[in-house]
Amino acid sequence: MGTFTADDGERLHLHISGSGSPLILLHGWTSSHAVWTPLLKGLTQAHRIFRPDARGHGGHGLTATQTPDVARLARDILNLLDHYGLERAAVVGHSMGALTLWQFIRDHGSERLSRLCIIDQSPKLLTDPDWPHGIYGDFDATRSARLIEELEEDFAEAVLRLIAHGLNTKARQGYERDGTGWQQSRRNLRRLDPVPLIAIWKSLVAADYRDVLPKIAVPTLLSWGAESNFYPLATARYLLSHIPRASLSRFDGADHCPQLHQPERFAAELLDFLA
Repeated sequence: MGTFTADDGERLHLHISGSGSPLILLHGWTSSHAVWTPLLKGLTQAHRIFRPDARGHGGHGLTATQTPDVARLARDILNLLDHYGLERAAVVGHSMGALTLWQFIRDHGSERLSRLCIIDQSPKLLTDPDWPHGIYGDFDATRSARLIEELEEDFAEAVLRLIAHGLNTKARQGYERDGTGWQQSRRNLRRLDPVPLIAIWKSLVAADYRDVLPKIAVPTLLSWGAESNFYPLATARYLLSHIPRASLSRFDGADHCPQLHQPERFAAELLDFLA
């Protein structure tokens, strides 16, 4: 494990492994660098892998601010690039990691990026009469406000319900059975400090990156779960039609994490794309 210091003095954690051209892996909300472990064997022979823990994630406390937002997470990526002298890096963003990447492009451009991979993420989480491609297809401002209240009351359970009460029937059934996997997830979530995570979530649901998509100037791979908890294939098709140099890979049977559902296939496709 390594560390680097952001420009506000916050010391952030990351893991570095492998050798070759740089590849940065950005995890989702409430997750950590560890989620990428199943992919390392397939990727480290060709790339130097940077796996940062997003601010407020990974179990280390915060000192500079307890209420970070997605713009701060994006600036942390800029600080990472500067600290390690990375001029042209490929970046994979899953869920919140994809939103962080779009915020980075809005704030800092794409000149220091070589290729992108976006995993199962909409550019706008909230739905409205003119935007059906957000969470579940019907996650409007009222529903979002209710979730924030639930997060503040019982953070762990509210996150589990967010995952379970979506488009994936198996996830809902698993939550209702409360199997060992869901129990372990609940224990893990209860170890987290909810204050910075709720602050980040509020910034995510307030964001709209549709205007960023046409400005992405590098090749982009879209990896999509055919049984995503949150987004139907129509959301992926929207991205495909609005990102100039995008291609789409659909993972049948996969939920919001296709890279974990079929890690060998995902790693192989990513390596081919980066090559």
